[in-house]
Amino acid sequence: MRERVTYILRNPTGVFDPKQLEVKKDSFAVDGLDAIKEHQITLGFQEITAEIWRVLRNCHELHVRWSTAQAYETVSPYVSRVTPGLHVSYTPLEGKSAKRLCTLIRQTFGQRIKCNDVTTAFTTPPILSERFAAVAARQLYYYVPSLQDFSIYLQQTICGVDRISCRIRAHDLERADTLDIDYDAVSQSLIIKALWTTATSQDDKWYETHLKGSDEHDTLEIGVLVNEVPDEEETIRFSGVLTRIGQDDKPAPTLFSTPSRHHPSKQSYTASFRTPTGLHPTLQLSFPPLTPPSETCALHAYVTLPSTLFLDRYAFTDPLFLSSHHLAAMHALSGATDLEAPEWTVETWGSAALFELAPPDNGSGFNATIPLHLRYLPPLNASTLLHPVAWPSVFWACTAEMGSKYSSSPFDRRDLGYDGLFGSNTRFEHLTPAAHAVSTLNIPVLDVRRTSKVESGTSAVILIGTLWVCWVLMRGVWRGGVGGSGGIQGQKKKGQ
Repeated sequence: MRERVTYILRNPTGVFDPKQLEVKKDSFAVDGLDAIKEHQITLGFQEITAEIWRVLRNCHELHVRWSTAQAYETVSPYVSRVTPGLHVSYTPLEGKSAKRLCTLIRQTFGQRIKCNDVTTAFTTPPILSERFAAVAARQLYYYVPSLQDFSIYLQQTICGVDRISCRIRAHDLERADTLDIDYDAVSQSLIIKALWTTATSQDDKWYETHLKGSDEHDTLEIGVLVNEVPDEEETIRFSGVLTRIGQDDKPAPTLFSTPSRHHPSKQSYTASFRTPTGLHPTLQLSFPPLTPPSETCALHAYVTLPSTLFLDRYAFTDPLFLSSHHLAAMHALSGATDLEAPEWTVETWGSAALFELAPPDNGSGFNATIPLHLRYLPPLNASTLLHPVAWPSVFWACTAEMGSKYSSSPFDRRDLGYDGLFGSNTRFEHLTPAAHAVSTLNIPVLDVRRTSKVESGTSAVILIGTLWVCWVLMRGVWRGGVGGSGGIQGQKKKGQ
């Protein structure tokens, strides 16, 4: 097992006292460090449990991304964002099928996740151009509010009863802000990364000790870094210390720069549903005055919708319609797009769309709106259903000159859902959600408690209608019969 723990000081002009770091032969301790933390663990296939390996051995690649909906502030290099919830993407090995993947996802992240069969639950992302970055063949999204189920799974299945330190670290995952899990068949390694933007102590500082594994092949590397002013626009620069536990007697100074695909933006946004929502809710993205980072940048929003909602792709082909909603184009749409299907017939997780937004030329604040549609839901013991909908990820996509070098960065983050829809020479500058990044949608449904009244009323209307029709018919027959009898009698009299 290989571990790498990275602390990035929150204050770029801040310094730390060397006394805050204690290096021993098999441990590293920090005392009162004001920083954000990423903990990365790399496992070889021989260290992976049999249950997980039965799934991974059928995958060419597997990527898991999770993000909290809570508002959080972060610093480079951990500035990339995904919509809150769980994102899973994978490519099966040729001739193989990861049939157990859905079962494993529900066991690790929650039984409510809409994943019964990988062949129907996952969707195929659009490939806009062969020049674009490679993306996994299948993807799934579901709003999972916390990592509690994942933490419990690790404690019960991976850690066991005796490994106390493992159980403590697994429990700490419940407070993580992001989680990344990656596997590829070439290296046959499983990489797990978790990010905490706040510490677990009351004063929001780190007081903890990291222990090196007991196996001779285990490694532990600790970095304490500070953001420096970069030499070039597309790079990030750090100074600080690095320590390899078991090899270094004291922290070693370091200074380095690296290309970066993701950069922070000082701008923010909010999302909400216009009221009343009805059966055709409108998602509204609100922005303060925005200034593009450069002339090559365009503002985008990546939307992930549950199966209860869908987009009408045909509406977004009208330039006037797009302009009225401050949209420039819908560049991609995948997933459940059937306009007529009720929710209970949709087996896929939902749909995803990439929009290019159109800020006003005068630089003023604006609202971009995305019209949505609700699917009919099965009857419930309520007249409405509260459904969480994650805010879209919003970012500037800019033309980059160092795109080919991004993958060389030790902090490079890919497979976010939207990045594969752009060329490899694309730099992203991410806007920050201004609040809790999930809105609650009030969905009208048929209340089964009132269906008896509806049934009685419907039956009464049908009965009254039937009686009225019968009465009209009988009256016509009666009048026709009387008139016909008179006519026959008249003909008889006329014949006499």
